[in-house]
Formats: sequence, C-alpha cells, structure tokens
Amino acid sequence: MTAPARPRYVPPHPPRGPGPVPVWRGFFGERARTSVYGWSRQAFVQDHIRRNVLGWTVHVPLDPAAVQHVLLDNAANYAKPEPVKAILAPVIGRGLLTADGALWRDQRRIVAANFVPAAVEALVPSFARAAEAAAAAWPASGVVDMARAATETTLTVIADALFGGDPRLRTAEGMRHIEAALAGVSEARLPALLGLPVIGWNARIRAGQRGQAYLRETLSAVVRDRLPDGGGDDFLGRLVRMLRERFAPDEAFALAVDNAATFYLAGHETTANALSWALFLLAEQPDLQAEAAAEARAALAAGTDDPALPDRLPLLRAVIDETLRLYPPAPRFDRQALGPDRLGGREVAKGDIVSIWPWILHRHSALWDDPDAFDAHRFLPGAAAAERHRFQYLPFGAGPRVCVGARFAIVEALVILATWLARHHFSPLPGREVQVSGMVTLRPKGGLPLRVRNRENC
Repeated sequence: MTAPARPRYVPPHPPRGPGPVPVWRGFFGERARTSVYGWSRQAFVQDHIRRNVLGWTVHVPLDPAAVQHVLLDNAANYAKPEPVKAILAPVIGRGLLTADGALWRDQRRIVAANFVPAAVEALVPSFARAAEAAAAAWPASGVVDMARAATETTLTVIADALFGGDPRLRTAEGMRHIEAALAGVSEARLPALLGLPVIGWNARIRAGQRGQAYLRETLSAVVRDRLPDGGGDDFLGRLVRMLRERFAPDEAFALAVDNAATFYLAGHETTANALSWALFLLAEQPDLQAEAAAEARAALAAGTDDPALPDRLPLLRAVIDETLRLYPPAPRFDRQALGPDRLGGREVAKGDIVSIWPWILHRHSALWDDPDAFDAHRFLPGAAAAERHRFQYLPFGAGPRVCVGARFAIVEALVILATWLARHHFSPLPGREVQVSGMVTLRPKGGLPLRVRNRENC
C-alpha cells in the first residue's frame, strides 16, 4: 500500500533539557506526577543510562539487543522488583502482573485461553455495541470529553466481555475510585523505594487507599457470588473454576480477586488511553481523519457481526500502532536482577533494577526516523517493518511476559474507533494545549475535550 504524502505533524511532548536532572526532582513537582516529564535530550541518543536512585542502582538499556537480553534471552534472571510488588500489592496482590516463577506460569496458562484469536474475534459485535451506545449520548454538535467517553466505553466492554455484565463494575462511583487507586499507586513510589510502609500523609494517598479498598471489596463480592463453580462460562467463571482446580480454596479465591483486579484495571485503562490519544492525533490531522473515516465506513458497510472486521482497517490499525509508539500504554516497566549479568558490556549486580522505557525507545533517534513526528506510514502493510528490531517497539512488552491481552486491546480499539469515526467528526478546541500526564499509564492531562459533530452535519 502506498501512502499519500501528508504534512509533517509533531504532537507536543514534555520539554527536554540539555542534561540529566537530579534524582530527587523525580519525587517533587511535575516529575512526581508525570513519569515521562524531565528526560533530557541525551536520553534519546544514548544506548544506556545508569543512575543511583535512593540507594538502588538503576540501569536503563536503550539498545534493543540489550532489552532483548533482559526480556527474552536471559529472562529467568530478571523478576518483578520488590518495590514494584510492594506498590501494586494493595491493588492486584499476587495476580498475573506481579507474580513470578511457578505461580506466574500457572496463572498465565489459566488466563491465556480467554484471549486466543477466536475468543477475541467473537467479541467484535459487543465492542461495536458498546461504541454505538456511548455515541448515542453525544450531541449532534458539541463538546465531549473523549477521554471520559473512552474510559466509560472500555469499562463497559470489560464488564460485559470478562465479567458477565455485572452492574457493580459499571458505576460512576467505581470509575472515580479506579482513578484514585491509580493515582495512589504513583504516590507510593517514594516509601516503597525506601522500604517504608505507605501511610496516608496526603490527600492523594488517602483517596488512593480508599479507591483500592473499594476495588478489592467490590471484586471480592463479585468473585464470592460466583463460587463454587464460577457461575458462568465467561472469563471470570473460567478463572474461578480453573484456579479452584489448581489451588486450595482460600488461595484460589485470593488469586481470583487478584486477577479480576488486574484485568479489570489494565483491561480498560490502557485501551481507553490508546483511544484518547488516537482521537487527539486524528483531530489534529483532519485529512488523515477523513481518510480513516472513509475506510471505517467501507469496513462497517457489511455490518459489525463479521469477526474479520478488524482486517479491513489497515490504515486505522497503522494509526493505532503509531499512537502506541508515541504514547505507549505503559511508559516504563521494571525488572530486578536475581544474579549478576552483563548488558552490552556493562556490569549488572544482583539486586540492580533494570528499567525498560518504551517512551524513550519509541522516540530514540538511533531507532526511528523523525522519532517525535506522527507518521502512520511506518506501520502500513508493506512498510519497512522488517528493518525494525523486534525489541525497539514494545507497546505491550515482549518476551514470555508479553501482555496476554494485547490482541484483545488492539481489536477493541480498532472496532470502537472505526464505529466512532464512521459517524462523527472530531476537532480540537482552539487554544487548548493537550499535555501528557500519569505515572502508571499516560493520559491527556485534564481529559480530552473535543468538538464532536455528526458527519452528516459537517
């Protein structure tokens, strides 16, 4: 496919100074609220960064071969860091995201069957219904916070697709508590690195603790109501049955709640952010939006019951892939060395933290042409994908621990975005600057209000 020439567009990103800033700055001001804020220009040209953070030696490998070594070639030597487990334990316990070793392998086998291609394709009609229901509430012409709309829509999808449509998982109160819980996770970084308990010394931590408690209590009730046999053949039902076959009843219950929290949070938050950023980028590029909307209308002409619908959206898939390059769902993820190792000739000691930064890898000048510019052509069929190292693009991680729900997230985003673009035009609000925010995931700061019009009114 030959892509037409389009004007160069560079979306805004946090400012970059000439050199590294002091480590302590990472715990105060904007750097404490936005993980990708404050990186220097040097970070995007170097192949390795080594820093001391409150007594922890932290390596940031920026050579894809070194990243591959950590995530694949010698993955057995790198586990989830203890501070990360301490931060996430109140939210997702020992679920798939935080477990290691045999416990991780057992849980991975149990949940993987729910995300095979056939299972995901069967959900295409429900993705489209959720998108249509959300858009039905929009004005014919007016301003809609599309970050909020995306979150509500993906929350509906997760509740319906994985949890049997349980109404307790679709409330406005639940959404507020989820946002607070995620914010509370970022506030726990400093005490976790210092090995201290997290106490409610500020309002964000206290709100986060309330949100985490609400989430755990709600999901515990949902799981308890499914005992003893899972109560259905959806994700949660199968999860409960298979965990009870493998573990003692009390442990099976705890792991069911842990994994329910993992997939409830990660399952909607990351896709909602991908949708928000894709809509922002398309709103800023009206010609590209028009082309993607035409593709969406043609693909949807045969209806939404066809599981092959995502295959008819190559341009939109390229838009989403490029969106995930510029705004990866997880801007960083960490591993801890279980034993000594070498990364690109550099010594890694037992206990060192190795921090993988898709945010930097995806914008690194040695890996991408014009790395800060949006260019969906990079991912169109026939583009030079073979020239990319497979560990320079990591929107869903890589290696054995690659996100088990990656296909679910991509297909969901494609169907929802196509449904919205086919019928609606999105444009930015004049004078409003969109900024990135967030420590765990990347959101548009303050939401994403866009002007939305029915296409027949354009």
